[in-house]
Amino acid sequence: MKQYAGAFLITAVCAFGAAACGPAPIRPQSFADPAVPCPAGLITWRLNVLDQRAETEDSEKMIATVRNGIETSFPGCKWSTASAEADTGTPAITITVFRLGVAEHNRYQDAAAEWNVTATSSTGSTMTEFDVNEEDSRPAYSRADEEALNEAFRKALQRTVRGLGAMQRLG
Repeated sequence: MKQYAGAFLITAVCAFGAAACGPAPIRPQSFADPAVPCPAGLITWRLNVLDQRAETEDSEKMIATVRNGIETSFPGCKWSTASAEADTGTPAITITVFRLGVAEHNRYQDAAAEWNVTATSSTGSTMTEFDVNEEDSRPAYSRADEEALNEAFRKALQRTVRGLGAMQRLG
């Protein structure tokens, strides 16, 4: 009986430890610029956020946070919710996320936010394309992983918004 109680206790501790050591939460960010209510002077965009990370834990949360950051940074836009196949005539912004996470290395929390941004016109031609790669590193202490990840995410989102906002007006 003691054998089973010990195994249960070890399992419970491991389960708690895994939950406590899960991915650090990303805080919502927004970088609205009154001079650029919507990229390229357009009103409607389709926004695609694709998760191409090696470990896609909490993918839905991550996609929602990136999407929210872009949408709230461009309050003058109307964001199409139709699928890419159903909405081929709408310009599209696609963000393909390759890294967004934290790893401990030599007593440091190393965070990275890396993605590719592509904006295409309603005809499918590329309007802009650029890569974003932001990193932050902090000595390992309580919440260092969260702070490092949020700083890397903040810098990456700000750079993305600036890049999209710099697109030339169409028309």
